[in-house]
Amino acid sequence: MARPYEVVFIFDPALDDETINTKLSTFHALVQTPGVEAPRFNHWGRRTLAYSIKKRDTGYYVVANFETEMKLLPEFERAIKLDEGVLRHLVVLNDEPPTPPNYAAVKPPEAEEEDDE
Repeated sequence: MARPYEVVFIFDPALDDETINTKLSTFHALVQTPGVEAPRFNHWGRRTLAYSIKKRDTGYYVVANFETEMKLLPEFERAIKLDEGVLRHLVVLNDEPPTPPNYAAVKPPEAEEEDDE
């Protein structure tokens, strides 16, 4: 049974967009399940990191939402860990709506109520 997952990648900022897209396609080919829609990618772009990772102060963020079977995840994570272009990643089970494209641009619920008045 396919379940929804969300993964956040932080790539080396020196990589170009074409290389990042190639890596994403390679990773998600490992978890592709027949009959399930293709993963959705949300490129957040280059952002300053809260702390240095592998001597880098910035990283290229990508959020991906996909559905797959749990038994395919170990090989997926293994491939990500072996790739030197990925600084960090986090895979979570996602029963919630997908993460918005830019979390800084999303208004809190209280601000939306004030705008209506």
